[in-house]
Amino acid sequence: MFNHTTVLLKEAAEGLDIKPDGIYVDCTLGGAGHSEYIVKKLSDEGRLIAFDQDDIAIENAKGKLAPYLNRVTLIKSNFRYLKEKLEEHGITEVDGVLFDLGVSSPQLDTPERGFSFHHDAPLDMRMDTNSSLSAYHIVNEWPYEKLVKIFFQYGEEKFSKQIARKIESYREQKAIETTLELVDIIKDGIPAAARRTGGHPAKRVFQAIRIAVNDELQVFEDAVEQAMDVIRVGGRVSVITFHSLEDRICKVAFKNASTGPQLPHGLPVIPEEFQPKMKVITRKPIVPSEEEVVDNKRARSAKLRIIEKLK
Repeated sequence: MFNHTTVLLKEAAEGLDIKPDGIYVDCTLGGAGHSEYIVKKLSDEGRLIAFDQDDIAIENAKGKLAPYLNRVTLIKSNFRYLKEKLEEHGITEVDGVLFDLGVSSPQLDTPERGFSFHHDAPLDMRMDTNSSLSAYHIVNEWPYEKLVKIFFQYGEEKFSKQIARKIESYREQKAIETTLELVDIIKDGIPAAARRTGGHPAKRVFQAIRIAVNDELQVFEDAVEQAMDVIRVGGRVSVITFHSLEDRICKVAFKNASTGPQLPHGLPVIPEEFQPKMKVITRKPIVPSEEEVVDNKRARSAKLRIIEKLK
C-alpha cells in the first residue's frame, strides 16, 4: 500500500508518534511501505508486527525488510484476528496500530489477481488466495437480488438492477470467466450518457464484488474496535480509507469511542468513569494535496483519521 499515497504514508505512520522501543502493528502490510517507514524508526528494543493474508506480500516483505527482520514479526492472517494473533505472540498491549485499507498497489498491478478492470484476467479478487469464495463464484452463482444488494450497498451503483439483470441473462448462456467479459456486461447495463461521466463505468461494481469477496467492511468494523482496545494509554490508531463506506465506519467508531455518555447539564465536574477513553487527533480527515493526486490518481479519495487512547 506504499504506492497508494506517499504523503499519507508518512503522515499515517508519523501520526502514531513512534517511540524507538515501542510495539507497533501494521495491519495492512501490502507493499511494506508503512512497515519499512515504521521499522526504520525503531531501535532493536522496538517491535513491528505486520499482518497480511496475501502470501506474495509476505514473501516480498521479507526481502524489503531484510535489514530489520530482527525487529519484525510477519503474520499471515486477516487482521480481523488482530487480538487473537497478538495474544498468540504474547502481546496484550501495543503503542500503535495502522490500517491502510482497500486493495494494495501490488495486487492491482498484478493482472492475474483479477482486481483490475483494465486488464483481462480470471475473475478472482481474493486477497487470501486460499479463500474458497472468489469473484467468479459471486458473479456466476449469486442470485439477482443478492447482486443488486452488494452493487448498491458496497458500490453505490445507481444502475445496480440493470447490471444485475445483464449478468443474470449472460450467465444463462455461459459462465462469465474474465474481468473484461464482466466489464462489457457492466457497460451494457449502464446508459450510454452515464458511461461518459464519473470515471470508468465498471469501477463501482468491481469495488462491490471485491468488498463482498473479502468481507472487507465487516472485517474492518471488527478490527478497528480491537485496535482501540489493544493500544495502551497514549497509543494511537491511524487509518487511511479509500471510499466513503470505510470512512463512515471509521468516523462512527472513532466518534463513539471519543464521546462519553450523555450527562445532565450543569455538572461542575464530569466523574472520571464518565470521561471518554479516546481522543480524536484529526478533527477533519487529512487528505492528499492536489500535487499528489496529479502524481498518483489512486490517492485522490484517500482520507486519514487518527485517534489516541486517554485512559
